[in-house]
Amino acid sequence: MSGIKEKILAGAKIIDVRTPDEYADGCYPGAVNIPVNQLPQRMSEVGSKDKPIVVYCASGSRSSVAQAMLKAQGYADVTNAGGLDDMPA
Repeated sequence: MSGIKEKILAGAKIIDVRTPDEYADGCYPGAVNIPVNQLPQRMSEVGSKDKPIVVYCASGSRSSVAQAMLKAQGYADVTNAGGLDDMPA
C-alpha cells in the first residue's frame, strides 16, 4: 500500500466506488463518488488518462473491479487502495 499517500499529495484523483448511501455515511476527504456499477457510464467524469487515480470501497473488492475497468479504458496509473479504513490519514 505504500505510495498511496504520495500519489494523493501529488494530486491523484480519488474515487470512492461505494454506493451513494455508503459515501454519505463518510468518505475520504476530496473523494468523488462514482459507484462501481455506474463507472462505465461515468468514465467522462474520471478525467485525464495520464493523471494518477486512487480507488477505494469498503473492503477492496469493488475497487479491484473499478481498477480493472479503468485500466481496460486506458487509464495508466490506477491504484486500488482497498477499503476506506485502508486509506492514509
